[in-house]
Amino acid sequence: MITPDLKSRAMRAAHTCRLHGITQAEIAEAVGASQPQVSRILKAQGLRASRLFEEVCLYVEHFEGGVTDDAVRANEELIGALKMTWDGSASHAKALSAVIRSLAVLGSPRDSMPTTPVGEGGC
Repeated sequence: MITPDLKSRAMRAAHTCRLHGITQAEIAEAVGASQPQVSRILKAQGLRASRLFEEVCLYVEHFEGGVTDDAVRANEELIGALKMTWDGSASHAKALSAVIRSLAVLGSPRDSMPTTPVGEGGC
């Protein structure tokens, strides 16, 4: 069943794609999916909470200045990794935060992507 929250997030992602000229082919390559899978997600067809849905939305949300707090809280993989790693102390939280922020030097997902013409699989 498609929940209103999932459908809303997929629709926002599709809108962001149109605004920023992000193609479905670009998203598919970045997240290791097929263009038809990305298309179904952005059209909210047969939508369900899945790792692929999360990856597509996070990739697109990056172009709107980052992901929302709710998206972070809903990312089970990230939260699970933090639960396994963080000892609960403020000093350890600060150290983990520094490590995570240092990963930003790797660049945005789009920085490492080859340019794809907007007409090919556009959102």
